[in-house]
Amino acid sequence: MHSILRVGLGHDTHRLSAGRRLLLGGVEIPHEKGLVGHSDADVLLHAVIDALLGAAALGDIGEMFPNDAEENRGRDSADMLQRAHEEIRRRGFEIVNLDCIVFAQLPKLSPYKQAIRERLAELLEVDAERVGVKAKTGEQVGFIGRGEAISAQCVALLEKTTLEKRE
Repeated sequence: MHSILRVGLGHDTHRLSAGRRLLLGGVEIPHEKGLVGHSDADVLLHAVIDALLGAAALGDIGEMFPNDAEENRGRDSADMLQRAHEEIRRRGFEIVNLDCIVFAQLPKLSPYKQAIRERLAELLEVDAERVGVKAKTGEQVGFIGRGEAISAQCVALLEKTTLEKRE
């Protein structure tokens, strides 16, 4: 048996606006502003999707879920993540681990990191020990620091086990 390891990097940014709900990693976070996007705008789930698809060389979230497609308007990003996960599994890949960062000035995310970690693990059917979630502020610099947007990054490590021997 031979193991193939693949790394993928995902990133997403959405602007904040009053009157919208804030979803991060599939968890609703109380805040006076929420993220704006064609789907539910969950930047963390979008970054995870891109990391998984990238590691499996399957393109990006915009190719799988075009933002000009009506069926994706208001779409649940958790559903999108599960579909992307099914696709990488169909191709023989399993998740080794994820390491994620959310960049937000406000709200403070420390009280929600464990819930986000557990929700990601649940959606991806992996143990929570395989999912890292960190939060960073913008230190009042740039669009993150001014509270205009939230960004997220994710690195995913995938493994594919094959019976063939590499030469």
